Amino acid sequence: MAIVMDSDDLEPRKKAPALKVLDPMSIEELRDYITGLEAEIVRANEAIKRKESVRAGAEAFFKR
Repeated sequence: MAIVMDSDDLEPRKKAPALKVLDPMSIEELRDYITGLEAEIVRANEAIKRKESVRAGAEAFFKR
């Protein structure tokens, strides 16, 4: 029986970062924090798209 591994299985797993304490932050600081998080989400989604593209290319190549 063959074991199929996903390339994501090879990447190290990291612990989730501790949650940031929001109580001492001002409204403006919270808005800036949200803006930074939204930018990070966009960056992560772009990385996912690149990885999916590479995977699709590899799958297409090996299915010939």
